[in-house]
Amino acid sequence: MNQKEKPTELSYYGLYLLSHLKENHPDKVHDAAFIESRSDHAADVYEQARLEGYLPEGAHELAMAALLEGLRFSKYDTIIEVLWNECSDEVAQSDAPSVALRLQPSLEGIFSQYPLSDDFAYSPEYEQLYTELTGAILILLEEDGI
Repeated sequence: MNQKEKPTELSYYGLYLLSHLKENHPDKVHDAAFIESRSDHAADVYEQARLEGYLPEGAHELAMAALLEGLRFSKYDTIIEVLWNECSDEVAQSDAPSVALRLQPSLEGIFSQYPLSDDFAYSPEYEQLYTELTGAILILLEEDGI
């Protein structure tokens, strides 16, 4: 079976997760085991919630929370935000996604210093991360000649 046929076999939760990953975590898009286990878990959460008497809407909400747990904050999106807001003279908005993918591995050391979580973007430490990323990105862009 080729790679292009795989997404059509995914469940609703698998397809939703794949779409979310493409937009916010492109580095995880090819992790089929991760996608399958997450989507299976979300389906199990839905089923269990329905057995416990939740209405379909409530069960779906719980399943979606389980599906996206730990995936709401995106390093990739944060890098793009810095590129758009602070580096617009160096990187065109249309090029920001590919540049962000290229830069992300070099920025992992900065990200690892912070307690990243789903609500990290709303924490006081986010501003400090953003500032550190801005400096590092500007240096990396200068070194790469972009």
